[in-house]
Amino acid sequence: MNIASHKSIFERGAWYVVIQAILIGLILFGPQGSLLVSVEPLKTILQSCGIAIGLLACLIMAIAVINLGKNLTPLPCPKDDAELVQTGLYRFVRHPMYFGVLLAALAWLLIFPGVYILAYAIGLFFLFDIKARREEVWLVERFPTYRDYQDRVKRLIPGIY
Repeated sequence: MNIASHKSIFERGAWYVVIQAILIGLILFGPQGSLLVSVEPLKTILQSCGIAIGLLACLIMAIAVINLGKNLTPLPCPKDDAELVQTGLYRFVRHPMYFGVLLAALAWLLIFPGVYILAYAIGLFFLFDIKARREEVWLVERFPTYRDYQDRVKRLIPGIY
């Protein structure tokens, strides 16, 4: 039996999930702040790009869920019976679900270009970076080959970061 099964839900990283939910809620339903872009036709072009990016984000998240399969958990601590996934979208980015959510936040920002939405999205990026780093400590403990995977594949943005 794995050590993770003896940890409480908060010891397995539930606080990250709570903060993540708050930030996503703020992006979707919180105050938007002053408009960053209000000039037509730029606003319409950005909104159209936002819709396209949002659809791509949904596709990425759906494929990541399928790729992860039974390993899926909102908590950064892997399940006791987890297997290391390095195929599908995981060949291109170590955390494709986080990447998909970040793309969705960018899409929302393009559709509703408020200064607060920008701040929430930046906060979400930093949270996912911190959450991914913690998750990867547990993944290295569970799967020693994860270090090689880290050397080959970027963390949050394919080919960039």
